[in-house]
Parts: sequence; C-alpha cells; structure tokens
Amino acid sequence: MVRIFQWVVAVLPLIAPSMSQAENKYSIKPAQTPVPQGLNESVRKLLGENSIQFLGANGAVICEIWFSKEVPVKATPAQIKNGLTYRELDESTVMGAVRYDQPSTDYRKQKIKPGLYTLRLGYQPMDGDHMGTAPHNEFCLLVPAKIDEKPDILDAKELREVSAKAIGGSHPGVLLLFPNEKPEDTPKLLDKGNNTWALATKLPVTVDGKRSDAALGVALTLVGQTSAE
Repeated sequence: MVRIFQWVVAVLPLIAPSMSQAENKYSIKPAQTPVPQGLNESVRKLLGENSIQFLGANGAVICEIWFSKEVPVKATPAQIKNGLTYRELDESTVMGAVRYDQPSTDYRKQKIKPGLYTLRLGYQPMDGDHMGTAPHNEFCLLVPAKIDEKPDILDAKELREVSAKAIGGSHPGVLLLFPNEKPEDTPKLLDKGNNTWALATKLPVTVDGKRSDAALGVALTLVGQTSAE
C-alpha cells in the first residue's frame, strides 16, 4: 500500500502540468478596440464599442469579436419569461462581426482566411444532407464585410450565397451556436468537450422596437468541428 501511495505521489506532478496546459490552451480577454472601419457604416453603428479577443496558448490573438449592442426579437411575454432562444430572431439578423488575425476553420472544417466578417444568424436546413451533422441547428454565418453593405434581413438562399463567399466555395462559412439558457454578465469561454470551445455572453434585446429587460444568451463556437464526414 505504501508503495502504491508513493507511486501516485510521484506521478501526480507529471499529470498536473498536462491538465494545466489543456485548461490554458485558449483564453479570452475584454478589449476596447474600435469597431473596424472595414465594416459598412450602417453595420458598424449596430455594434458595441467593446470587443472580446480570443487568444491562443501563446497569447496571440486568433480573432476578435464585436457583438451587436442589441438584437430585435419577436417574443411573447411568456417566451420572454421562459427564456429567449435564437428562434425568436429573424434568420440573417446581424449578431456581430469578427476579425480573424490568423487562419482558422469553421464548424464544417472549411478554411477561414484572415480578414473581417459580419456574423449573421442562420438556421441549418432540415433535410437529409444535414441530419446528424451538428448537435444544434443554429449557427452564425460568416459574410465578408466588404460585401455586407447593409444590415437588412436577407432570405435564406441569399444569406447562404453571400456567406459562401467567405469560404470561397459553395457552402456557407458556419460557426455553431450552443444554447446559453442562463447567460452571465461576464463573458466566459466554455469547454464543450472534444476540443470544442464556445464564447458565452448575453446580448440586450428589443421587443417591438423597445429595449427590454430580457437578454439573449449566446454561445458562439470559436474552435470545434463536426464529426460528420
């Protein structure tokens, strides 16, 4: 028994650093970086002044996100009381913008080039091609900032077409959204397992054009890919 205890004590220091390194693989940091000039002015004015930087293990910025100051929802008092979901927003609503400082990949394993993109809400098509490819059906679609000229609502087909230009292929660039039913005041980086990391925060909302006391919880996947081939 003594020998087993001594072996455990000897091994623990070897295990602890690897656990610590895993925990410190990514981090977030609040910043006050001005909203990029590369966005159309009508989009820029929708975004909050503060940003959130997503950092790699070496401390370098992978990307920086500016969320919308508020998002319009269509919700009944009962829905607000029970907690808002992404489904209370119109598809293609502008959720924010992101600037990638380093090459990255989206949830579909597609390459994202460094650059500036808007983030628009999108719903996964309910067809056989998409069944089982993601745990949830809501995404933020990347749209190159230079072609996103105004924040108007787009139909689903147009949204996917303009987002595909972010990737340079036929499929839109997609970042999975996890539910965030109990959003906290301070943004957090959530480890969702399987090397999937999501930025959790909450967005103020308007109902019928008026600011509400309610908020929408958001959890945007910044690292993570589908297991589907």
